[in-house]
Amino acid sequence: MSEIKRVVVRGTNWVGDSVMTVPALRALRRLLPDAKITLVIRPSVKGIFSEVDFIDDVLVYDRRNAFSVISQVREWRRREFDLAVLFQNAFEAALIPFLAGVPVRLGYATESRQALLTHPLPLPDWRSSKHEVFYYLYLITALEQLLSGTSTVCEADPDISLPISESRKNEAAELLRSYGVAEEKSVVAICPGSINSRAKRWPAESYAALADRLLENRRQVLLIGSRDELDVTNEVTSRMRHQPVVLTGKTSLDQITAVLGMVDLVVTNDTGPAHIAAALGCPTIVIFGPTNSLTTRPFSFKADILSHPPDCAPCMLRDCPIDHRCMTAITVDEVFEHSHALLKRGSFAKTVRSVCDSVA
Repeated sequence: MSEIKRVVVRGTNWVGDSVMTVPALRALRRLLPDAKITLVIRPSVKGIFSEVDFIDDVLVYDRRNAFSVISQVREWRRREFDLAVLFQNAFEAALIPFLAGVPVRLGYATESRQALLTHPLPLPDWRSSKHEVFYYLYLITALEQLLSGTSTVCEADPDISLPISESRKNEAAELLRSYGVAEEKSVVAICPGSINSRAKRWPAESYAALADRLLENRRQVLLIGSRDELDVTNEVTSRMRHQPVVLTGKTSLDQITAVLGMVDLVVTNDTGPAHIAAALGCPTIVIFGPTNSLTTRPFSFKADILSHPPDCAPCMLRDCPIDHRCMTAITVDEVFEHSHALLKRGSFAKTVRSVCDSVA
């Protein structure tokens, strides 16, 4: 184990998947406390890992063409990594460490890449029945077996929590104030979009009705998302009677992560902000339809799932070929009542903490 000094981890490409690798990254840090751990990720997910203490370095891989691969190979070779752990399943993810000459290359035997790995692992037969965090943790368990012959990684509870420093919280609070968000009123963040699947979206008219009801109930509403989801946000606001705070496309990922650590509730589709909010300990309602909540729900007891799956779910399709019944079955009344209950519970908890602090 002492021979492993420099570790490179090829991270995943999507925001939600990246959050689900956090327990495995924490386990890797515990397994190799003295090694320098470099996480290789796409620019779009870098903000998740601001200020985390379980990696030492982030190497951004902005893949645009074949020259990007060559550049990565040169950079990996220059850094002289001893070990590569591949969370990503793509062929290219194994090709880069192979060409860079990383001595130990561990990952799943997917995409016909077995020959590129020194330690290819078969896909676990339980993947479709256990949460995705265990899919990544299993790689670290296999690494521990390789290095020491033990498997203590699987004995610890997965820790998916993300830290936010006081300075980032202060910046998020200032950002919210600049949009007129008042500290004394509860704030609900709504993410009506999803980048990689239209089928995962609860209807825009439903989000519009929910946002209006929350505003009429004296809640403050933020609409969040990436620039690529601005069309969905515009559709929601065009159907609303009242004006929410629109942050869609106006914040970086690290900024919106800090914002989600400040709000009282998040309502979202099965998409990245659902996982971020839950990892921050924020009460979260996730509306599930075509995807499998058993394996990809946010890994937190603070995340509640709303789902009425028909016989065709989970289909995992990006576009519904019929009538989107998995999502239209979830009513505005249902989501509003659930939101109202969580906000009341959160308000009561804040009051109790305030009283305890004053007594102390």
